[in-house]
Order: sequence, then structure tokens, then C-alpha cells
Amino acid sequence: LHQQAEQTCRQLVRTQEEHERLLQAAVEQAEVLEDNLRSAEAVIAERAAQLKDAQAQLSRNKLLIEDLREENRGFAMALQAAELKQKSTEEKNQLLEEQASALKQIIGQITPASLSG
Repeated sequence: LHQQAEQTCRQLVRTQEEHERLLQAAVEQAEVLEDNLRSAEAVIAERAAQLKDAQAQLSRNKLLIEDLREENRGFAMALQAAELKQKSTEEKNQLLEEQASALKQIIGQITPASLSG
């Protein structure tokens, strides 16, 4: 009975040592997992900051694009006005050229008549 008790005691000591080794391994694994988790959280935080910066830049770019579109509309209107003015000027120029040609013909007709008279 005494031997059986000693054997049982040794078995319990071995079981306890095995449990302590398993517990120590689990603690070490938990520490590794915590380190991995902290690293992952740091990477996620950095990526979130990058995305926030990118979003802010995108918002600024959208505002710049809208400003450029507005400026473009102004340029288009100015160009259209300039084209209308140019067309009007060309029409007036054409009219003046026709009048000048008509005057030359009249002068050409008057000049020989006045020389012969």
C-alpha cells in the first residue's frame, strides 16, 4: 500500500510537472500572440492614418477640380464672347471692304468723267 501511494505520488508529481510545462508553453504562446496582436494593431493604426491622409488629399483634390471646372466655365464663356466679337468684327470688316470697293468703283467712274469734262 505504501509503494502504491509512493507510485501514485510520483505519478501526480509527473502530471503536475507536465501541466506546469503545458501552462508555461501556453503562457509563452499567449505572449507571442499578444506581441503579434500589438504589431498588427500598430500596422492597422498606421494604415488607418495613411487612409485618413489619403482621404483628406482626395477631398482637397475634389475642391481643386471643382475650382478648375468653375475657372474653365469662365474661360469657355470668355472664349465664346471673344468668338462672337471676332465674328462681328469680321462681318464689319467685310462690309467695310465692300464699301471700299464700291467707293473705288465710284471714284474710278468719277475721275475719268471729270478729266474729260
